Amino acid sequence: MVHKCVLDKLREYDSATIANVIELFDVRPRNQGFMRRAIKAAFPDLPPMVGFASTVTCRTYVPPVKGKTATVPEVVKRFDDLSGPAVVVIQNLDSGGSAAMFGDVMCTSFRAFGAVGLVTNGPGRDLPQVAPLKFPVFFDGLVCSHGYNHMLDIHVPIQVGGITVAPDDLLHGDGNGVTDIPRDIAEDVADACAEFAAAEKVILDLGALSAPSQADLRDAYREKARLVAELAARVRQSR
Repeated sequence: MVHKCVLDKLREYDSATIANVIELFDVRPRNQGFMRRAIKAAFPDLPPMVGFASTVTCRTYVPPVKGKTATVPEVVKRFDDLSGPAVVVIQNLDSGGSAAMFGDVMCTSFRAFGAVGLVTNGPGRDLPQVAPLKFPVFFDGLVCSHGYNHMLDIHVPIQVGGITVAPDDLLHGDGNGVTDIPRDIAEDVADACAEFAAAEKVILDLGALSAPSQADLRDAYREKARLVAELAARVRQSR
């Protein structure tokens, strides 16, 4: 169980910091666990999104088969099965010619029942209407039509942005992108973020100097490396 206080703490940091800290635990290869750059934030200035995956598959290119579709109310009903606030994750099953996976009506509906964001590997629409909702969405572009938009399977493992997303996976996203946080280290990741940020600040503080020297730069990078190595050793030892 991931407590609300952990989610609140994770929300204080950007997804790049979260990804950096996950690396310290050495629980997965560094080229896995984050969505590829095709999945972009529609509103990159919004605060980080942190929540649990409510998964859906969707098609827009072909008409639905009667009796084989799912509805928004059915997706919302499965929010009760999650460990916390929902992030709706929609896999676009059409490789080409796809229309919008979401619009303002869908985003409004999900947000009204506690969802904190939406992620899809397909396009969306209605961004001027979605923007006032302050509802983070991540997608691969804009298109005006919803085509034959219909949802199929809900609450099943799906693939979006180069990673597999299972129901109730913990996701973090902002203007940098979206990453999965392994549940068993979520609390430790949240606790380690401040110390990691402090290590990076050693280098960032050079910007406050009027004329830093190359020696200053070398020293700062060495100190940052030392602090990160010590942090990594501690978090791995604690597991």
